[in-house]
Parts: sequence; structure tokens; C-alpha cells
Amino acid sequence: MMNSKIIAAVTLAAATIGLVASPAMAAKPRLTGEAKLAKMLEGREAGKPTNCLPLGPTQESRIIDKTAIVYRYGSTLYVNRPSNPESLDSNDILLSRQTSGQLCRLDPVQLIDRATGFYSGFVALQDFVPYKKVASAQ
Repeated sequence: MMNSKIIAAVTLAAATIGLVASPAMAAKPRLTGEAKLAKMLEGREAGKPTNCLPLGPTQESRIIDKTAIVYRYGSTLYVNRPSNPESLDSNDILLSRQTSGQLCRLDPVQLIDRATGFYSGFVALQDFVPYKKVASAQ
């Protein structure tokens, strides 16, 4: 009788541990910045790098942790790998103070922590590499 209670308790404990551990074991591994960027660029082909991009309302930007900043203009993605990518954090907001109406190579971009609003660093932009969708052969 005592053994059956022990077996039942051990079984219950093992089942509980299994239920708690299962979601953690089933979670997908976290992608590196390079892997996230590669996934974003799937089906796209790199074009000739450019020194500047115009600023405007049709532009979106996204930070890829410790890797790059991706700017979207329509269906084209422009990838900028700044000189100090280790400062990039997807929880930051990009702040550039340009009066020329464009972002250019070597322009400094400040990083502001989204949660606190405090300065968290800066990056110096490099060339912008355009990536366009590759037409699929049918």
C-alpha cells in the first residue's frame, strides 16, 4: 500500500515536471540577428549599393539585433550594416537629425531605449544595399 502511494506521488511529480518542461522544450530556438536578416531577405537579390536614401513618409525601418538596419521603400529592402552593429537593439528607436532630407553613409544615428526614453548609443551608417524580389520562373 505504501509503495503504491509512493509510485503515485512519483508519477504525479514526473507528469507535473513534464507539463512544465514541455513548453520550454517545444519553444523554437531564438534566431540570431544574421538568421533573422537572412529570413527577411529570402527570395530577394542584392543590387548595387548606394550612399544615400531619401527620407520620407513611405519609408519604414526595422532594427535587426546586433546586425543591421533594414529600410523598406515599397517592395525594396535596403540593408545598412553600420560600423558598430553590436550597438543595435530591436527595442531601440532610431533618431537621426538630418536637414538634407536624406540618410547617407557615415551619418550618425542615435539609439533611444523604447522603454525608458534614454539615450542608449549610436551607430554610423554605411552603404545601403538594395534587395529586390526575384521574379519566379513559371
